[in-house]
Amino acid sequence: MSAGIFVVDDDRSVRYVLSEALREAGFTVQAFDSADAALAALAAGTQVELVFTDVRMPGTGGLDFLEALRRHDAQLPVVVMSAYTDVATTAGAFRGGARDYLAKPFDLDAPVRLARELLKAGGAGASSRHKARAGSSANGPAKLEEVAPLLGHSAPMRELFRAIGRYAQLPLAVLVTGETGTGKELVARALHAESPRATRPFVALNTAAIPSELLESELFGHEAGAFTGANRRQVGRFEQADGGTLFLDEIGDMPAGLQTRLLRVLAEGEFFRVGGRELIRVDVRVIAATHQDLAARVREGRFREDLLHRFDVLRISLPPLRERREDIPLLAERFIDEAAQAMGLDPRRLDAAAVERLQRHPFPGNVRELRNLCFRLVALAAGERIPVTAVDAALREAGAARPALSVGVGDDPRDTAWRLGLEAAVQARLAAGEQGFAESLREAFDASVLATALAHHHGHRQRAAAQLGIGRNTVARKLGPGRRGRKPADGV
Repeated sequence: MSAGIFVVDDDRSVRYVLSEALREAGFTVQAFDSADAALAALAAGTQVELVFTDVRMPGTGGLDFLEALRRHDAQLPVVVMSAYTDVATTAGAFRGGARDYLAKPFDLDAPVRLARELLKAGGAGASSRHKARAGSSANGPAKLEEVAPLLGHSAPMRELFRAIGRYAQLPLAVLVTGETGTGKELVARALHAESPRATRPFVALNTAAIPSELLESELFGHEAGAFTGANRRQVGRFEQADGGTLFLDEIGDMPAGLQTRLLRVLAEGEFFRVGGRELIRVDVRVIAATHQDLAARVREGRFREDLLHRFDVLRISLPPLRERREDIPLLAERFIDEAAQAMGLDPRRLDAAAVERLQRHPFPGNVRELRNLCFRLVALAAGERIPVTAVDAALREAGAARPALSVGVGDDPRDTAWRLGLEAAVQARLAAGEQGFAESLREAFDASVLATALAHHHGHRQRAAAQLGIGRNTVARKLGPGRRGRKPADGV
């Protein structure tokens, strides 16, 4: 029988629809209801060029089937399919040598496109990742559940899990972007836990939390006597992470001089400790994260373009919680259970109305805000059932109560945080019965915009006014006496 495509799935409807779509595209297809049946066909001499296989099937499961296919032909391209998309499954598939991963349900154009791409490639470059994994530790990577609760069934999360599963196997730098509270460190830990480096150290450093004058020493270490107070040698984060992964969070505000040093380390894998003469060489995979627009900071001259390219080899963008509201019930249940266990309480449950209220809330603080809210709800709950009134009360106490969905889908996401903060300020004044406060809030808004623009332009009023699109005199008038910004040397 001529070589073609195997479709292996215990779901009859999936087998039929996928097989017909591939046949209509001109491929020769054989369908099997189990991995064991497909393996029997291979043992009988049937030739195959490409395999689509489900993960969860009776008998031999998809990942074990994948391993058997690797033994049969290490170059055979395999695409894994599953309705149970999570990091552990996707990472297991790519670690086993799968070429791609399809999350069910999928558009039939996707497997047809994959078939054309993979068969056109003729199996070239197959699964060097699989060979690289052959010598990895028998202990294997840590279970995701031991790392962090990256949860969700929404389309953005399925795509995120797929990206983590694929990127975890690659020895390349990753840039993780997303708003504050979306779980950037959780993604970094998952990438490490599912990678060939899983048994080596994972070292995290929030660069924004370290004073700039100490950050160089934190990263590269220092020798005794390198500066005042350096009484002994200190090993830096790069050395601590040797052989493993270094996670650098909030890299957008890194000082210019340190950016230059970091560029050499990323390029050459070597550096000197502060005050040292010994050249240190390390093997570290760097994962960086930021909530800022680094491309914009490059245009402003505040971030090196070549350093951005070093970080941005692979990119993972995390969706804000408001873009995956269907995941909120699952996340809330997880956090409610976690809080009850931490406090030694009986299990708590949210009413259906309480869950619906959470799904309407915009959550500017994203998953972190939801987790904190769930802990507050458990701590204040009078019984096992948490009603919607408790959710409303907790939101008010947090100063976060505001009209649901006040920020529209089409609005600029960079404006979400300040608009929600402004609404919270208005809500608080309304609740306190204040009168005539609109003008004072408007003045505070103007002053904040102008002061920020002046700081960005180092006190240069004309440049700040030009970028804001207002007159220089307006800047001076709105800031008022004593807040005029510096007067540049050119007299402007």
